Amino acid sequence: MTTDVFEEHRSLLTGVAYRILGSASDAEDVVQESWLRWSAVDPAAVGDPRAYLVTIASRLAIDRLRSLRTRRESYVGDWLPEPVSDVPGGAEHAELADSVEFALLVVLETLSPLERAVFVLREAFQMPYAEIGAVIGREEAATRQLARRAREHVRAGRPRFEADRAVRRRITERFLSACVEGDLEGLTGLLADDVTLVSDSGGRTRAPRRALEGAAKVGRFLSALSRPRNAERFLVSAGLDGGEELRPVVAEVNGGPAAVVAAGDAVAALVYLDIADGRVRHVYLLVNPDKMSRLRSPEPS
Repeated sequence: MTTDVFEEHRSLLTGVAYRILGSASDAEDVVQESWLRWSAVDPAAVGDPRAYLVTIASRLAIDRLRSLRTRRESYVGDWLPEPVSDVPGGAEHAELADSVEFALLVVLETLSPLERAVFVLREAFQMPYAEIGAVIGREEAATRQLARRAREHVRAGRPRFEADRAVRRRITERFLSACVEGDLEGLTGLLADDVTLVSDSGGRTRAPRRALEGAAKVGRFLSALSRPRNAERFLVSAGLDGGEELRPVVAEVNGGPAAVVAAGDAVAALVYLDIADGRVRHVYLLVNPDKMSRLRSPEPS
C-alpha cells in the first residue's frame, strides 16, 4: 500500500522537483529521498497523501537548489537547465507543458529558491496560497508577496514571448536550415538586432564562455559551425567520434520545438530559440555532454 500510494504520485513529484531545480538528475534524487521519507511514516496517519508528498518533495528541492546555487558559482561559463525529451509530471495538460519550456526555466534561474518554488506550485500546479505557505513555512500573505515578486521577475525576463507553437517550429526549422547551409544572410535575417547567444559547455567542449550579443556577431558564430573542420573539432572536444555524421533535426524538447544535433547514438548539441514578434531574441546553445542523457537521439532518416 505504501509503495502503491507513492507510485501514484511519482510523476507529480518528479514534475514539481524538475521545475524547481531545472535538472532532471537532481529531481530524481529528490524523488528518491522523498520515497525514503514516505516509507518511514505510517500512511494511515496521513490525511492527504498528495499534499504530504508534495510538501516533502518541494522542501527537499528547495534545500537542494540552495546547495546547487553555491556549487554553480564555480561552474565554467554560463549554466543552463538540463533539457528533457519527455516532460515530467503532467505533459498532457497544456499549462503544465508550458511551465517547463526551456526559456522559462532559464528565467526561473533568476528567482530565489523560495520564489521559484512558489511560482512553480502556484502557476504550474495551481495550488492555493494557504497550501503553498504550509509547504514553505510562510504565512499566506507572505506567500502571496513571494508569488507577486516571482511573476514580476518572470514578466520582466520574457515580456514578449511567442506562444504560437506553429510559428516557433517554423522559425526553428528555418534557423536550423540556415545554420546547416552556412547561410549567414538568411540566418541574420531571423535574428533580432539585440539578440543574445548563451552557451553552456561546462568547460567540456568548444563554445563561447561568455554571451554573444548582436545579430552580426551571433550570426557569424552560428554560420561558422557548419564548416566541416569546425564540426569535427567540436565532436572531438565533446569526446565523440570526429568522423561521425551530424544529424540536425527539429524535435520536441521541454514541450517545445528545438534544434537537436545528433552524432551516432548521442545528442551532441541542443539549440533552443526564444522567439518574439517573429524574431529570435535569445539563442540557448547547450553542448555540455553531461546534460544530454535525457534527450532522445533522432532516428537516422
